[in-house]
Order: sequence, then C-alpha cells, then structure tokens
Amino acid sequence: MTKIIYVEHNGTQHEIDVKVGLSVMEGAVKNSVPGIDADCGGACACATCHVYVDDAWVEKTGKPDELEASMLEFAENVEPTSRLSCQIKVTDALEGLTVKMPASQH
Repeated sequence: MTKIIYVEHNGTQHEIDVKVGLSVMEGAVKNSVPGIDADCGGACACATCHVYVDDAWVEKTGKPDELEASMLEFAENVEPTSRLSCQIKVTDALEGLTVKMPASQH
C-alpha cells in the first residue's frame, strides 16, 4: 500500500492507502474522495479525474502522453502540473504523493 494525499479544492485532505498497481483515480473512487468523479471509469476519455500534482512529485509521476494531453484540453483551469489521475499508476515510489483537485470539481 502507498499513501496518497488527496486535497479537495477547499483544503480538506484525505490520506488514503492505495494498493500498488491501481491508479490514483481508482484509489480516490474506492475511498469516496470528493472531487474525482471518473465518469469514464479510467479510460482517459472524460477529464473528470483532473488533478494538480504537487510540484515535488511532477518528475516522479511523469508527463502526460499524447492521449492524456488531448483529454486535458477539455478540463477547466489546466495548469502545468495538471494530470488525469486515471493515468498515474501507484507505485512504492509515490509514497506521500499529494494531488489537489481544481475548484471546478467539487
């Protein structure tokens, strides 16, 4: 299990132990974290799992691939650290990863 910290747009934090191999989105959905709807179920087809990766974690989570980048064009308030949480696979190296939800997802 890897601890992922989800921060709602209002600052409420949820520290969740997520099974290695799941996505950051799956960890949120399985634990009813508000702000990550995941309408497409993780197929990288909707952008309702948009998060901002904390600056300290950008290198470890990587950059969006072409499909993810095109889906982010449909998200509101995209920033340089924006990712779709369905595309971030949980590994032991992500222990303590912090992601924040945009205000548009509440």
